[in-house]
Amino acid sequence: MSNQHVGRSRRRLTATVTDVSVEVQRALIVGLDDGRDSAGVEVSLNEIERLVDTAGSETVERAVQKRAKPDPATYIGKGKAEELASIGRALDIDLVVVDGELTPVQQRNLQEIFGTDVVDRVALILDIFAQHATSKAGRAQVELAMLRYLLPRLRGKGVEMSRLGAGIGTRGPGETRLETDRRRVLRRISQLDRELEELEVVRATQRKARRKSQVPSVALVGYTNAGKSSLLNRLTDAAVLVEDRLFSTLDATVRRLELPSGRQVVLSDTVGFLRDLPHGLVDAFHSTLEETIGSDLLVHVVDAAADDPDRQIAAVRATLQEIEAHQIPEVMVLNKIDIASPVAVERLLARHPGAVPLAATTGTGIEALLEALDVAMSLDRIDVELLIPFDRGDLVDLIHRIGDVVSESHEAGGTRVKARIPKRYAGSFG
Repeated sequence: MSNQHVGRSRRRLTATVTDVSVEVQRALIVGLDDGRDSAGVEVSLNEIERLVDTAGSETVERAVQKRAKPDPATYIGKGKAEELASIGRALDIDLVVVDGELTPVQQRNLQEIFGTDVVDRVALILDIFAQHATSKAGRAQVELAMLRYLLPRLRGKGVEMSRLGAGIGTRGPGETRLETDRRRVLRRISQLDRELEELEVVRATQRKARRKSQVPSVALVGYTNAGKSSLLNRLTDAAVLVEDRLFSTLDATVRRLELPSGRQVVLSDTVGFLRDLPHGLVDAFHSTLEETIGSDLLVHVVDAAADDPDRQIAAVRATLQEIEAHQIPEVMVLNKIDIASPVAVERLLARHPGAVPLAATTGTGIEALLEALDVAMSLDRIDVELLIPFDRGDLVDLIHRIGDVVSESHEAGGTRVKARIPKRYAGSFG
């Protein structure tokens, strides 16, 4: 069994915050190459390294194990784990990050071999989410996702779930320290589910109010760090935090935007997507993604300067399909053309006709985007008049959720509704 090992030893850094020195974790990143896509493994490791940096740690070593499939006990194989553990001790590694999803058994076995914390891709993303969520809904969603992740990893009473330390794998979901008693965790999960349902009722009411005011909604979607927040700021002067880090935006930001025709739309910026984003995370952030699901139009922001933008486009579309938003009309934006290779931009334009090239940071291409949005919005809706049987109240509810109801009356055969609805829903009514 062959393997690849890439070293990048660096000194330990010390970050000073308000005169308090905090040692930065030194991380070893480990990936698995099953032989199907070695180039993709390298791209994935680069992404994991950026995630580690976003989480506040430093990658000092990277390693790739080549094997046909993960080892059930240790993911990378016991021999490889022991070899890397020896290297980790020599480099004074504090943390091992596995570019994959570990089972509880694999995680425990690797921690015993390495003698340090071992986290997988899911835990790393959760850690970043825990640092960046600011709204009540965002914090609740992070805590819910973390509890669901930790539940199968509990090893009995007395072990603290929330260690509230200063590194990846030590940040818990809240300010309080919770014992990992399964019943308490399950009760907390139920409580969070209820809280999020209540918050969703409020958001649904707000969306319904926007519908009644006949203001269409446009959602910015895209891979994390594609530049959605920069574009929102450029279009609406929203003053949203912009960082060159992954997942700097977790909470939906909603602003009004006037198009060249004078049409008003509501523009929302939501959490960025990621390759192989675990279903549990998508499920936990479903309420935040409701802004995407209920939109009339998607603006798919692509980082034209990324290592492999096609992979990112595929990942975004896979997530859109998972949340059942893949049928919403889309305008694609090729962002960062100011720093992207002209050859790469031309290739993307050839592969995605109609995409709008722009640079959100400089404003280049913004006028073309606004014109494209105006055209897309005018093409999206159709007028319908429907007679819906009384036993299909669900269809009446659907029209109210997704359309603008002009009139509604009751007749002998059912409920007659006149409305403007998105074209994609026309087939839902027979």
